[in-house]
Amino acid sequence: MHASVRWLNEYLTPSNVSVDAVIEALVHAGFPIESREDLGPADGGPDARLDVEITSNRGDCLSMVGLAREIAAKAGLGFAPPKEKALHISGAPIGQVLQLQNDETQACPLFTVRVIKGVKVGPSPAWLVRALAAVGQRSINNVVDVTNYICFELGNPCHVFDLAKLAGASLVVRFAKEGEPLKTLDGKSRTLKSTDLVVADAERPQSLAGVIGGADSEVSAATTDVVLEMATWDPVTIRRAARRMSIRTDAGYRFERTVDARMLEAASRRAAAMIVEVAGGSLCEGVLTAGGSMPATKTIEMRFTRCRDVLGFGVEDACAVKVLASLGVECAAMTGGVRCTIPAWRTDLKREIDLIEEIARIKGLESIPVHETLPVSVRPPQRTELAARELASVMTGLGFFEAVTFSFARPEHAEAWRPEGMRTVAVDGDRRGAEPTLRPSVVPGLLGSRKANQDGQVSVRGGVRLYEISAVFGENDRGSVEHRNLGFVLDVPVAGKKPTAEERQAGVRAARGVVEAVVTAMYGSAGEASVVGAGPHCKALNGEGYARVMLGGVGGTALGYFGLVSDEMASAYGLDGCFACGELNLAVLTAGYPPKSRVEMLPTFPAVEKDLSPVVDEGVTWDRVRETVSACGLARLEAVDFVGVYRGKQLGAGKKSLTLRMRFRDASTTLRHEDVNAEVTAVMDRLVKDTGASWRT
Repeated sequence: MHASVRWLNEYLTPSNVSVDAVIEALVHAGFPIESREDLGPADGGPDARLDVEITSNRGDCLSMVGLAREIAAKAGLGFAPPKEKALHISGAPIGQVLQLQNDETQACPLFTVRVIKGVKVGPSPAWLVRALAAVGQRSINNVVDVTNYICFELGNPCHVFDLAKLAGASLVVRFAKEGEPLKTLDGKSRTLKSTDLVVADAERPQSLAGVIGGADSEVSAATTDVVLEMATWDPVTIRRAARRMSIRTDAGYRFERTVDARMLEAASRRAAAMIVEVAGGSLCEGVLTAGGSMPATKTIEMRFTRCRDVLGFGVEDACAVKVLASLGVECAAMTGGVRCTIPAWRTDLKREIDLIEEIARIKGLESIPVHETLPVSVRPPQRTELAARELASVMTGLGFFEAVTFSFARPEHAEAWRPEGMRTVAVDGDRRGAEPTLRPSVVPGLLGSRKANQDGQVSVRGGVRLYEISAVFGENDRGSVEHRNLGFVLDVPVAGKKPTAEERQAGVRAARGVVEAVVTAMYGSAGEASVVGAGPHCKALNGEGYARVMLGGVGGTALGYFGLVSDEMASAYGLDGCFACGELNLAVLTAGYPPKSRVEMLPTFPAVEKDLSPVVDEGVTWDRVRETVSACGLARLEAVDFVGVYRGKQLGAGKKSLTLRMRFRDASTTLRHEDVNAEVTAVMDRLVKDTGASWRT
């Protein structure tokens, strides 16, 4: 940003700070000077124009007032804000001459207008021309020059319309219609998209909101009545439109960095008073406003002990308060610290550490002592780090190789893995080419790696197994979604060209084994991973063998899923064969770490085992059979284990035989097989009743 030293001195006390002193204060406050240009009489001198580097989070310093406040705080000078100019209202009520409508309060949090009638547009006074020239701006006319002056003085961009050129004497904030035309002040005719926010009259757009005004309502020498707009906009909406059209303006640059709605009223009053001062006219009574609710005043608590601990040197309490007060932060005493009220212009101050950083910046980083030695204490790894190491160990032990894949995917691949109820997130296609979409799942990247293995003729006994722990992305109606998942892909051994039902089932069982192994590693014996049969959550998975995984039993916390990759998805990646996969939410998975152990005395008496092989429908899952057996409430039943499944012509179509093994034990005596016949009969009857089981004879 270009800054005039003479202009800056208008807000400093004393007001004769030298150029070198201004440069020193700004540089040590964290604002490097890119260049210095001494101005002579022809340029409005004696003065100096400084090109100040402003970081993207300090939109408040894109103004003379903001930079002057920083200079005053750093150099220990007084800060004198601009004096408020009196508003002389002599016109009719504004509601009689103009109507305002804001249809997009999310994109335009606040829009205000004032009307000044009877202005005389002409050359600006010498002081105004000189001030603008000092920051590299050319004078246009007295009315427009005031809006540019306010933009550079306060950091509040504003715009003026010729009231006579507004159809229907109205302004409407809305998104453009697809293909709607707009001729902008730079003389170019532009075609708008439906994502472009505009300020329109009753018929057509009159400006590209927050970026550039329209030529059709431009203030000219013939203008007599002007509408003064002072507004604030959603930074993302402004940035998107400006980038798409390659328009770079002082207004857009500031709106992209946020202008707080609470600052608009004072800026609007000052701009209106200055227009009347330099161009005459009468200010209509009142102001039209339209928008959402005003931002709440933010308060942050700062502890003095925390401040000293972070900085590493002693800062007196009174000194810390003085520094913050010099930046406009109001401090109220509290036990052990201060409760700070953040001014509207400091949108970058959000946490306690931000306030501490401000104290270090103004106090001077050179004040921090440099020690010859640093005290170092070694602490054990965090629980999450230990859990990640254990997961890696378990996956490696199961034959998996870790992969690191890219976060972006092709749109068609991302769409295939998109969960229902979610939307994919993409960046500008020009930036990412064929892969602009952030991945909604870890598995697509693993399939891409598997294709690279296949092309390289990689062969591993039992098939290639890959896993990765990384972030996935999406968005829903509540906003963006991002979390870390454990994803894995494994080859399903196939004897022929196409996998049989038994081979597919073996792949599903292998994937389930992986899930149970990692849950046990994280939760120990306390972890219960329940498998719930369901339809696939996305298009990329096979409808057969898919299951959701719940932690803590059915109705517990959703952990993830496992299943088979659809043949169509495998073909889309150019893969040959059959593949099982799974994906688990890392935060839920590692929440139980370290696993809890359960120690019991070894049994004194032996157990009795009984096998049952009920014939059930294909739709009856093992979990349902197990839960049915457990629901019998048998006191001496110690465990129920899955043995195997059999399908054959003699069972009939759509039937299967599940073999389960029940283990009974009595803590006080040795059981005989006939002692548990009654319990076995009760289980058989319950299975017939609840699952429709039958028994082979």
